[in-house]
Amino acid sequence: MNSLSNWGAAGAIFAASAVEWVEAFTIVLAVALSIGWARAAGAAACALGAVAALIAASAAGLGFIAADMQAVRGVIGVFLLLFGLRWFVKAVRRYAGRTRLHDEAEEFRETRDALDHAERRAAWIIAFKGVLLEGLEVWLLVVAMGHGLDWGQAGGAALLALLLVIAAGMALRKPLTAVPENTLKFLVASALLAFGSFWSLAGLLGERAAWPLGDLSLPLLFLVYAAGGRLLAARLRVPALAAQGAGS
Repeated sequence: MNSLSNWGAAGAIFAASAVEWVEAFTIVLAVALSIGWARAAGAAACALGAVAALIAASAAGLGFIAADMQAVRGVIGVFLLLFGLRWFVKAVRRYAGRTRLHDEAEEFRETRDALDHAERRAAWIIAFKGVLLEGLEVWLLVVAMGHGLDWGQAGGAALLALLLVIAAGMALRKPLTAVPENTLKFLVASALLAFGSFWSLAGLLGERAAWPLGDLSLPLLFLVYAAGGRLLAARLRVPALAAQGAGS
């Protein structure tokens, strides 16, 4: 891919990873206040180690695949369409007021309430499972985008997002409620749908036949999905609830 595609893919991985890491940090923070930072950080480190091992194993495994790159990107494009569509639909429904916004403060309180009745070992498992589940989403994105991107760039974008979330979270020592999660998910979903459309049709028809403008089609596709999503949200809007999603 050229530099435009590289920056777009890396940016999508960074933003999507940041959303997942914010959710993971909220869980770790709640656990840390119950069993201490050392144990909670240990659980998070174990989960992150498992995610890193999965990424490394996937990179090594895919590196041995001698399949035609066009066909591989076509398959990955379909995956990105399915993954992006899930986030896209949720974000549009939240903008329209038909689904409640994700509330990091509420998740923090619910985790603390659950920990009030949990033993230390159970609390450790909660932290490990929370980080692992969010990390698996990052793994899927890095694997999908990394096969078309450089593995170092893909993994680096996810790692940078993790470090920034940890730095912000440790500085505040509270849930990162100011992060506009729905807006980030909507923009990332639009980017994933753009890459998914581009790669799937390029794999089916050939890049030149499917996209005469080449990689310049990517920002155009992004704008189409982003504008279409906001128009769809406006059509589906529930007036009493949509104000909550408009600013998030």
